[in-house]
Amino acid sequence: MVANKEELFFKSLDTVNRQIEKYQNEMDQIKQSMENNDAHTDYDEDNSKGELLNDFEKYAQYLDNAQTMKEKLSRVDRKHYSETIDFGSIVETKDNYYFIAAAVGKVTLEEGSSVYVISTDAPIYQEMKGKRKGDSFKFNETEYHIKDVH
Repeated sequence: MVANKEELFFKSLDTVNRQIEKYQNEMDQIKQSMENNDAHTDYDEDNSKGELLNDFEKYAQYLDNAQTMKEKLSRVDRKHYSETIDFGSIVETKDNYYFIAAAVGKVTLEEGSSVYVISTDAPIYQEMKGKRKGDSFKFNETEYHIKDVH
């Protein structure tokens, strides 16, 4: 894989946008169910409304987290490359690629390779931060050798 920050950025953004859309749709469906329950009172509506409200709050939190990820992604300078690992870097190890941006998770690129999109809060990032090509770091009893930083 050739580290293409532009493609990786847009793939990550697309993933987050799909999450935002999914959570917003879930919240809209819950709102509609709650409104429909107001019109029908032939069952235990207190319990039903309570469950719906809990689900709504859960998806509202998911939506907030996804919007925060999108905001963090928007701060990535897609043209800047650094020799040391920092926010916006793509890190190549023997087994994996990491894009330091937001806690998006695993993203699959067009040619089929996978990249782990992680935030600066990720424990593995704390171990690799500031390192350079050729350096090593240890995480969860595993030694990682940095093949390249893009």
